[in-house]
Amino acid sequence: MKVNKKHLIMLFIDIFLINLTMWFSFFLRFEGRIPLHYGSKWLYYVVLVTFFRIGCFYYFGLYKSLWSYSSLPELIQIIKAVTVSSVLITFVDRIMLEAAIPRSVLFISWVLHIITIGGARFAIRIRREVLTSLEVTRSMSKRVLIVGAGQAGALIIKEMMQNSNATHWPVAVVDDDYNKINQQLHGVPVVGTVNELVRVANTYRVDAILIAIPSAPKSRVREIVAQAKETGLTVSILPGLMEMAREGSVTLDQVREVRIEDLLGRKPVRLHIEEVAGYLKGERVLITGAGGSIGSELCRQVAKFEPEVLLLLGRGENSIYEIDQELRIIFPTLKRIPIIADVRDYARLEQIFKEFRPTVLFHAAAHKHVPLMEAAPDEAVKNNIFGTKNVAELADEYGIKRFVLISTDKAVNPTSVMGTTKRVAEMIVQQIAAKSKTKFCAVRFGNVLGSRGSVIPLFQQQIARGGPVTVTHPEMVRFFMTIPEAVSLVIQAGAMGERGEIFILDMGEPVKIMDLANDLIRLSGLVPGKDIQVSYTGIRPGEKLYEEILTAEEGTNATRHERIYVSKPNGVNPERLQEDLIYLEKWVSVADRVKVIEKLYQMVPKYTPSKRWIEEMTAAGKHE
Repeated sequence: MKVNKKHLIMLFIDIFLINLTMWFSFFLRFEGRIPLHYGSKWLYYVVLVTFFRIGCFYYFGLYKSLWSYSSLPELIQIIKAVTVSSVLITFVDRIMLEAAIPRSVLFISWVLHIITIGGARFAIRIRREVLTSLEVTRSMSKRVLIVGAGQAGALIIKEMMQNSNATHWPVAVVDDDYNKINQQLHGVPVVGTVNELVRVANTYRVDAILIAIPSAPKSRVREIVAQAKETGLTVSILPGLMEMAREGSVTLDQVREVRIEDLLGRKPVRLHIEEVAGYLKGERVLITGAGGSIGSELCRQVAKFEPEVLLLLGRGENSIYEIDQELRIIFPTLKRIPIIADVRDYARLEQIFKEFRPTVLFHAAAHKHVPLMEAAPDEAVKNNIFGTKNVAELADEYGIKRFVLISTDKAVNPTSVMGTTKRVAEMIVQQIAAKSKTKFCAVRFGNVLGSRGSVIPLFQQQIARGGPVTVTHPEMVRFFMTIPEAVSLVIQAGAMGERGEIFILDMGEPVKIMDLANDLIRLSGLVPGKDIQVSYTGIRPGEKLYEEILTAEEGTNATRHERIYVSKPNGVNPERLQEDLIYLEKWVSVADRVKVIEKLYQMVPKYTPSKRWIEEMTAAGKHE
C-alpha cells in the first residue's frame, strides 16, 4: 500500500489514541489510583497493544478507506480490527507474562478503542459534510454587503450564519466609524466607510446590499440608498428596528426592500396604551368608510384593543368584504359586523344606530380626490358635508360616547372643493359638540403614503410603464405620513377630544414631490432623467404649491402627546350655519353647481375657488 501524508497523519492519531485509551482504561479500572507495579511494565503494555492494534488496523484495511465517506461498513471493520487485536493481545500477554494486563482493563480498552478510533474516523466525515454544506450554502446564497457595524448589523450577521435556510451570506461590512474599520463582526471583515460602498461592492463581488442602521436619520438613509442604487444591486433594509435591536431580536424575516417611507424617516408613534384602551376596550365601535385606506387601518388597529364589537360600515361591498375577511383571519375571536350603507342615507343610518347602538364612532367616509371633487362639487357636498351631518347628529341623538372626524390639512385656507367641504364638516362637528354630551373632535393631517388615489401608486405605475413620471410643479411640496402612523395618532387623539377640538398631527418636514419622484425612480433601480424621464404637467384645479395645517387665526396648543397639537377653537354661529346648510342643500338638490360654489365661498371666507369656478360665478352674476 502506498502511504501518503493523510495515511501517516491517521496512523499517528491512532497510535496516540491507543496509548491514551490504554492509560485511561487503567485509570478507570483502579478509580484513579493505579498500583506502582503496573507502571514498571508500562513500556511493555505500550509496545504490545500498539503493535497488535496497528497491525490489525492495517490488515482490515482501515488505512485504505476514504474516511470522509465513512458509514456502517467502516464501523464494522473497526469493531473487527479492535476485537481481533484484543484477542491476540490477551493470548500473547498470557503466554509471555501470565496475564500481566487485567482482563477488566482489556475489556474497558476494547470498548474505548472502538469509540475513540471510530469517533476519529467519523469526525472526519462530519467535518467534511459540515464544510461541504457550508460551501454549498455560501455558493447558493447571495453575497451580501452589510451597511452598519452596529448592534443591528451584528445581530443580522449572526442570524444569517446560524440560519441553515438563509439565502444570503455576509461577506463584508462598511461603517462610518473609522475605529471599526479593519475589525471583524462575527468573522465578517469591516472593510471601509459607507462612502466607499460602491468600491467595496465591486471588490467583494456582492449580489445584494443590506442597510442595517435603524438609528440613521432619513437624510443619511437617502444618501446610502442613492449610493447603493449606483451599483444596480438589490438594496434591502432593517426598518425601525431600534427597539428590537436593543432586545437582541433581529430576524431575517424583518429584512425587506427599501420603501419610500424609509426615506421619510419619521419617528415611530408611541401610543399611551392605557389611555387608548380605556375608551375602546369593551366598546361597540362603528367605523364609517371602513373599506378605505384609512378606514381599514382603523379597523386593524382598533381590533387590537378588544372592542365588544366592530361595526364595519361602507358603501362598497367588495372593500367591506375584504377587510371583514382579513379581520376574521387576524382576530378570529373578534365580533365583527359588516354593514353596507351610505352615510348620505339618513334613514338607513338611523336604522343602524337603533339596531347596533354604537358607543364609539370614527367617521372616515369621505370623497377626497381633489380634481374629481373639483368637477363634481355637489357630490362632494352630499358626502363630505351632509354625510358628516347625518352621522354626527345621530351620534348626538343616540348618546355615543366619543366621535372622531377624520379631516385634512386641505381644509385650511382651502383652494379646492374637497378641502372646503371638509372644513364645513369640521364646523358641523364643532357646532353639535357645543351642546352635546358626546365627546366630539376632528383630526386634521396631510397626505398618507399608499392611500388610494395618492401620488405614490401613480408614480409606481408610471415607472412600471417606462415613464415619464408626471409632476405638477417642480416646487410642489406636501406633508406625508404612513397610514399606520396617521391612524395611531387619530386613535390617540380620540382619547383627548371633549368639545369639538380640532387636533393637528405633527406631519414632520414637508417633502418636495419632485424629490419623492426621484427617490421612487432610484428605488426601482433606475436613474432619473436617464432611464425614466420626469415631466411637468402644471398645477391642477384646486391644488396649491404648499399645504398648511392651520389658519393664522387658529394657532395651536400642545397636548399631552408630543406628536399631537390642538387648535384654538373658532366660534361657529349655529344659527348662521344651519341657515347656510339649508340653502346649500337646496342648490345641491337641483344640481346648481355654481350656486353650490357660491354658498361654500360664503360659508368659508378663506376658500379660494379655482379659476374655472370664478369664471362661472362671474358669468352667472352677469347673466342675472
